Amino acid sequence: MKKLIILFTLGLFILSANAIAKDNKYTVQLEMNDGDLIPLVLEVPAKTKIRIEVKNIGTQPAEFESTQLRKEKVLAPGAKSVVVIAPLKPGSYEFFDDFHLDHPRGTILVKE
Repeated sequence: MKKLIILFTLGLFILSANAIAKDNKYTVQLEMNDGDLIPLVLEVPAKTKIRIEVKNIGTQPAEFESTQLRKEKVLAPGAKSVVVIAPLKPGSYEFFDDFHLDHPRGTILVKE
């Protein structure tokens, strides 16, 4: 009986660990500085939830926007926030600062 309880407990532990692992997100950082995106390319793995920690280090408002991914987030100067993106197929997805359209656009590069 003792062995059965140990095996049952071990099985629950393994199932719980798998459930937690599946909910993990791949985190990257992005700084926005008055239109400059640092870095311009965010490399992420395919088929994984993506968590982008965005920080506006500039003196003006910034807006992380991706029309392809249907995501946007406005940040006041000095503000921090998070954008979560569902798992993506390999490829490249464009994002930009909607308040500074004259600056270069960034790319989320999804690799297998």
